[in-house]
Amino acid sequence: MRFVAIFLIWAGSVAAEGADLAGFMTPGVDIYVLGEVHDKPAHHERQAAMIARIAPSAIVFEMITAQQATGITLSLRQDADALADALGWGASGWPPFSMYYPLFAAVGDAPIFGALVTREVARDAMRLGPDAVFGGNAQRFGLAAPLAPDQQGARNALQDDAHCNGLPAEMLPAMVNVQRLRDAELASAALAALDGFGASVVVITGNGHARRDWGVPAMIARVRPDAVVMSIGQGEYGIAPEGGFDVVFDALAPERDDPCAAFR
Repeated sequence: MRFVAIFLIWAGSVAAEGADLAGFMTPGVDIYVLGEVHDKPAHHERQAAMIARIAPSAIVFEMITAQQATGITLSLRQDADALADALGWGASGWPPFSMYYPLFAAVGDAPIFGALVTREVARDAMRLGPDAVFGGNAQRFGLAAPLAPDQQGARNALQDDAHCNGLPAEMLPAMVNVQRLRDAELASAALAALDGFGASVVVITGNGHARRDWGVPAMIARVRPDAVVMSIGQGEYGIAPEGGFDVVFDALAPERDDPCAAFR
């Protein structure tokens, strides 16, 4: 897979950045993995604009389950409130549906896939390992093998940082196992969408899953090395997300409460 170091600035509206958005389009891409910081409205604005340009054959959302996706009718797509209710979004823990609805609307009538790992499955993955609960072939996706020590250490450190250094050290490998499971479920859904509907498939997910080095693109490369994947990350205040991406966009960060307050 190719890696293209492109860094584009996003500071205004979709219209103002139309030329920059055009720059991410590349002929022959099978799967676009569109990363985000979940609570950032500008990232979702850009994703919606990219979806409109790609006109995907199908789309995969990290935020909904496969079962929920099957219940999304064309009529539900026309009504934001009804769709949010049908998905139980208010109790899901994701940011407000107003940020995500434009993505559902932009995809038109293309098939929607879900790849959410539920809390219950995540708990089982922490206890039993990701290979025990993965819905596909765990060995093909590398879930049955331990990570290389350097990658395990780096991923443990990221989980520690993400949880404000508030977790016991022995829990960190289990949290990494859940992350690996989510990567595999997203990759599996993307490949199922590609097999069923052809190119180009779009995946909506967090930057951590969109990273090239060990996220969804790496999982796809392992299983389908001939698939052409473009990974797009979205940073804040000029700081690119870690992990390597084909394209990185930037945006101002929204005001947030201290995410670590609960750990103090």
